[in-house]
Formats: sequence, C-alpha cells, structure tokens
Amino acid sequence: MGEKNYILQEIDIVYKPLKEMVTRPKIACPEDAIRLFRENWDDMKIGIQEQFKVMYLNRGNLVLGISNLSTGGLSGTVVDPKVLFAMALKVAASAVILAHNHPSGTLTPSDCDRKLTQKLEEVGKLLDIAVLDHVILSGLDNTAISMNSDSTIVIDDSAILKKLQP
Repeated sequence: MGEKNYILQEIDIVYKPLKEMVTRPKIACPEDAIRLFRENWDDMKIGIQEQFKVMYLNRGNLVLGISNLSTGGLSGTVVDPKVLFAMALKVAASAVILAHNHPSGTLTPSDCDRKLTQKLEEVGKLLDIAVLDHVILSGLDNTAISMNSDSTIVIDDSAILKKLQP
C-alpha cells in the first residue's frame, strides 16, 4: 500500500574527478596541506567568517579534493560529522585533513577545536578513514598551526617560508 513512500533516498553528493591521479598534489607534511588549503581559501572571508574545510586523500596521500564543509560567523561554525564522512565515503577517501580559520588571528586551538578533532578521529577509526591532521589558519596574516605538530608555520603565496617552534 504505502511501500513506495519509504524508498531510501541517495545522498546527493557527487564526485567527478577533474584531474588524472598523476597530476594531483601529494601531501607529505603539514606544510603541504596548509599551502594547498591557503591557496583554496576565499581571501574575502578568511578574516571575517570562520569556515571549515576538509581535504580528502587516497591511500597514497594524493589529494582527491577539498570541500567547504561549513561557513559560520566571526567566532564559530558548525561541523556535521555525518556530512564530512558521507563525502569521504563517496569519494573513497582513505584519509582526511581538517582545516578551519580563526578570523581573530589566534592560532591557539580552543577546547571546542580539540574536542571536535577527537570526536572526528574516533568516527574516522570506525570507518577506517584516518584523520591525519587539523590545521588552523590565521585570518590576519599568513600563519597557520598544525595541531598534530604544534608548529606555527609562516606561508606566503608561493611557498612555506619557515617553521617557528612554540
């Protein structure tokens, strides 16, 4: 009778590779990820709205893509683990790198940042999708921090300039 009303709908996230695998960037260190995130960040929003992006990687750490998962306000944005990992499964990612910006320029991870990272790492373990790092980009200058290495990294438009140990 009402069987047709309960057909499960498919997630409408589509992955259509635009590049051959051999031309994709490989992530070998936090600096590589930060540089690529910075190149793909909207300069008009980095200093005014917090955004959360995810880099999806294959088993060889080649970049499958970067998604803008959410955009919030000056002091926060909402991250839905279901959407993050639905996209990771859809593109057959083996690992992810998380990134968000602090419009204030503060690079110190908040308690919420640390708790979210831990939660996403736990979900990733269940799905066999590694969370390799969580980076925070400053909204004021060209600095960023890798939460895995606790190093402040200064970047310019073309390359990593130097690492500053805290």
